[in-house]
Amino acid sequence: MMAGVPMNDSVLFVLGLGFVLGLKHATEADHLVAVATIVSEQRSVWRSSAVGALWGVGHTAALLAVGLLVLFLRVTIPPRVSAWLEFGVALMIILLGTRVLYFLLRERRRVHTHTHRHGERVHTHLHFHDEHDAHRPAATPAPRHARHGLSGLRPLVVGAVHGLAGSAALTLLILSEAVRGGSRALGLSFLLLFGVGSVGGMLLMSTLISLPFALTAARFERINTPVRLVAGLASVAFGLFYAWEKGSGI
Repeated sequence: MMAGVPMNDSVLFVLGLGFVLGLKHATEADHLVAVATIVSEQRSVWRSSAVGALWGVGHTAALLAVGLLVLFLRVTIPPRVSAWLEFGVALMIILLGTRVLYFLLRERRRVHTHTHRHGERVHTHLHFHDEHDAHRPAATPAPRHARHGLSGLRPLVVGAVHGLAGSAALTLLILSEAVRGGSRALGLSFLLLFGVGSVGGMLLMSTLISLPFALTAARFERINTPVRLVAGLASVAFGLFYAWEKGSGI
């Protein structure tokens, strides 16, 4: 335990640290981008909050699984494996963004190009339809809600992948230091509180992130499509940057 600090105070400090680190962990850029991309497909703040909570549950489950290996079998994740897991996170973020763009293209009756002539000048721009446009779109897309069958599984898997990669390794390092002079029970408690913090943090962040998507879907359908388009493109761009950054260390 910490020198000069009573045992109970030291335990409370370690457990409180676990909770605070969990809250902070939920706000890392790669986590927010991945969850924001999933949330962009939701039309409800409540469903978006559930996405954040499920991400936290998947993240905590993966972290607990690895933490048990560290605590009881003294297994460590090699740096090369950790680097590949980080690279996998980057590919996953690219896939999530591509998925959003794909479904936007399927709804292409709402997104198409218009060409206008002003004198000798001709220019083309994107046109976003809503229900009140003067001209009706030609094609009829599949309903947006038809693809939500795996919406619960997706944030769980994304959270689990994040739990295995990145700063989860730092958390396990802190965990090993925390239990070096303590007990396995303290280590598990640290992990659980870290998980509770990450669930709460991502639930809050996903709720905040969902507001522009939910509000535009409910009241400003014309704006909702370009907002989702920006989310998809941002996810792909960040994923490519993250893959380049992490891939250079493999």
